[in-house]
Amino acid sequence: MNQPGLRSGATPLAVRMRPQRLDDIAGQKHLLTPGSPLVSLATDRSGEQGSVSIILWGPPGTGKTTIAKAIAQGSGRKFVELSAVTAGVRDVRQVMEEALSSRDLYGLTTVLFLDEIHRFTKAQQDALLPGVENGWVILIAATTENPSFSVISPLLSRSLLLTLEQLSEDDLGDVIDRAVTAPQGLADAVVLDPEARAAIIRLSSGDARRALTALEASALVASASEHGDEKPVVTVEIVSSAVDRALLRYDRQGDEHYDVISAFIKSVRGSDVDAALHYLARMIEAGEDPRFICRRIMISAAEDIGMADPQALAIAVAAAEGVQLIGMPEGRILMAEAVVYLATAPKSNAAYMALDAAIADVRAGKIGRVPKPLRDAHYPGAKRLGHGKGYKYSHDSDFGVVEQQYLPDELKGTEYYKPGHNGNERDVAARLEKLRAIIRGQ
Repeated sequence: MNQPGLRSGATPLAVRMRPQRLDDIAGQKHLLTPGSPLVSLATDRSGEQGSVSIILWGPPGTGKTTIAKAIAQGSGRKFVELSAVTAGVRDVRQVMEEALSSRDLYGLTTVLFLDEIHRFTKAQQDALLPGVENGWVILIAATTENPSFSVISPLLSRSLLLTLEQLSEDDLGDVIDRAVTAPQGLADAVVLDPEARAAIIRLSSGDARRALTALEASALVASASEHGDEKPVVTVEIVSSAVDRALLRYDRQGDEHYDVISAFIKSVRGSDVDAALHYLARMIEAGEDPRFICRRIMISAAEDIGMADPQALAIAVAAAEGVQLIGMPEGRILMAEAVVYLATAPKSNAAYMALDAAIADVRAGKIGRVPKPLRDAHYPGAKRLGHGKGYKYSHDSDFGVVEQQYLPDELKGTEYYKPGHNGNERDVAARLEKLRAIIRGQ
């Protein structure tokens, strides 16, 4: 417990391991190539790059704060940080006034890093405009929400929007390995078991800060146990105990990935809402891509509920779009609502089974020619060929449907769609019987 990195009162590991240069930042290679706006801004000490402002949009723990500090340090600019959670209009205006004085008196440009800009009201964001427009500050704003919906248009149009990506498992592995060995990190005070390393990566869900926090907590637990003269070893069990979460055996590229998503879909289809929520929780906790989960929810709505409750698909799509807008972890709430609705909704696969039956006929060559009354009659010569002749306009009927042949002769009388007996399809079945009878003149 003598190592600085293992004292409970020490500066958090995530802070100690924060890179000082853009070159040391994990991931985001698409934004950090030579000549990119971020690299140019960080290396520009002459001011030739102007005072372009930047909005960094990405998940938590992907390096937004680190990038802002590295730009300020690399370019020799003054760095000021505000949080939209605690700062108000008065704080913003004070920063602007001080930035203007620093520029005019000392020729020093200020980099203002504003975290969670999406939490700022319109009035608070308006207070940023004079400083951004006149170049008093270089604004670097960070957000986990889509700036198109959370940042005012005047500010958005005056800023360069850069999207940060969730860190890959390799990126997180590099962050962890560096923290274990670095003098300012754990300084090799513990041994990290490979399975524990993989567990920390899995539980971090692409968040470097979360990974380092879990690593530090695990190292403290390991060092507090009896280990004789040997270095304490961080094991899977210690990681599980330290982060107070059950470690999930869940390989996103392996069998467990497919087993869990299969169980999830089958639980929704089987109307077991509790099992469906269990498997949803397993995927979320294991760091499964929420976009993948939402895609499966939408497919289930169409495949397993279908016309028994058409509203299910609308809810599934709304949940998917909402998750895209607000991100995780709040997105889990939207997914839960959609899953509960789908699992408890009446079920029918009649619509997609009907399409599969139609596709099978088409592939078997049962096509036939489109009946002449249904053919396009608008191009020159069509009427001479009899196209459109005899077509009955259904809206002229009192019931909105008329006796008329729509299928080709080869398929006349074929019925693909066979409604089930659940939910909305009970009513559909009765109406469909009447519609088919009128169309066939029965």
